Amino acid sequence: MKLGRLNHIGVATPSIADSIAFYRDVMGAETVHMPFDLPDQGVKVCFVDTPNTQIELIEPLGEDSPIHGFLAKNPAGGQHHLCYEVPDIHEAKAWFEAKGARVLGEPRIGAHGTLIFFVHPRDMGGVLTEIMESPRDELH
Repeated sequence: MKLGRLNHIGVATPSIADSIAFYRDVMGAETVHMPFDLPDQGVKVCFVDTPNTQIELIEPLGEDSPIHGFLAKNPAGGQHHLCYEVPDIHEAKAWFEAKGARVLGEPRIGAHGTLIFFVHPRDMGGVLTEIMESPRDELH
């Protein structure tokens, strides 16, 4: 398995609108993409471009959202996960499992339209880690 580039940093927020204002007005972000719902994952997301990666703002779509529990413990929000690209999602999943890492679910379509899975933070140095298959037109 070959680990690719850092695709994004996931930041949980109780309000995407407030977070957009923060990234534009305080952090000087120039490109903020339109927020959209991912009902299968129970979240609304919005990507903020930076020169070398993206920030993924994540807001829960209800009490069943996995982000809801995170925000219950961290009401102001905060860093939720890191996302790395890999060339082959199935090879990466098998590699992590062979190392004894707990893969959280089967690969599924993520916010960028490519397959993703998460690896438990206890197996990743305390950081919830998203593994994302590189978009075919952006392989590095």
